[in-house]
Amino acid sequence: MSRKEQSETRVDIYARITERIVAQLEQGVCPWVQPWSAGNAAGRITRPLRHNGEPYSGMNVLLLWSEAMARGYAASMWMTFKQASDLGAHVRKGETSATVIYASRFTKTETDARGDEMERDIPFLRAYGVFNVEQIEGLPEHYYHRPAPVSDPVKRIENADTFFANAGADLRHGGAQAYYVPSSDHIQMPPFETFRDAASYVAVLSHEHIHWTAKPNRVGRDLSRYAKDRSERAREELVAEIGSALLCADLGIVPELEPRPDHAAYLASWLTVLADDKRAIFQAAAHAQRAVNYLHALQPAVAEEHEAA
Repeated sequence: MSRKEQSETRVDIYARITERIVAQLEQGVCPWVQPWSAGNAAGRITRPLRHNGEPYSGMNVLLLWSEAMARGYAASMWMTFKQASDLGAHVRKGETSATVIYASRFTKTETDARGDEMERDIPFLRAYGVFNVEQIEGLPEHYYHRPAPVSDPVKRIENADTFFANAGADLRHGGAQAYYVPSSDHIQMPPFETFRDAASYVAVLSHEHIHWTAKPNRVGRDLSRYAKDRSERAREELVAEIGSALLCADLGIVPELEPRPDHAAYLASWLTVLADDKRAIFQAAAHAQRAVNYLHALQPAVAEEHEAA
């Protein structure tokens, strides 16, 4: 495949997926919130899983959450046609695959005008199809097990409290709004008692912690134009929204089933950003995943693993 063909393929993937997400947003549905409907709330919340149990990350989480909701799948595991075949199973006739992406880079050695060799880093994006285990017959029985209902929701919330305490952010309570203040580097939250339930509190706290990771000494996202540029604010809020959904899934918590009051205001801005930039949702998902990874890295168990290694 020529360089031009590779570029056109990448653009087609970006455009195809962005158009699909735009269509959902135009219906008032956020693909990172939609999966938390009542159908999933009875079981353990999780990210989509690969055939080996490894969680998907970034953009693929949104794609598969959205696909699962559209088709009514309760199972969280996905695999390729070949992976199913290798397990002695088969995809049912007539089933269609869901799209996931693989992004990476390769190094190519080229000769410049002076005859000197130089290495160039070339990014590439590839789309491929996966099937939910509910579309596959003949898999070993354990692949079909649905997440067990959460028997102790109180403990689940306590785990979230511990997670955010380990992050170490300057957390203050008071007032009626939730926000992060870069100048003082603190998170402001309304009193816990004003939230509908504990899960809603954690969902909002997750959102603000994603903003908190933006400082240069953490993940390093530029928020300098957040207050002045509507487009930049929309992009950062998109990062925080996606990051909050990923983090809630990791913590086993159902995020808010009703959108926050400020979501409606951002919806038009998100549609404008996505219409102008077909890569925006991919970049937002990547930033969100890096922010979530950073928060996980602050947990004692993770730190101890790094030291042992």
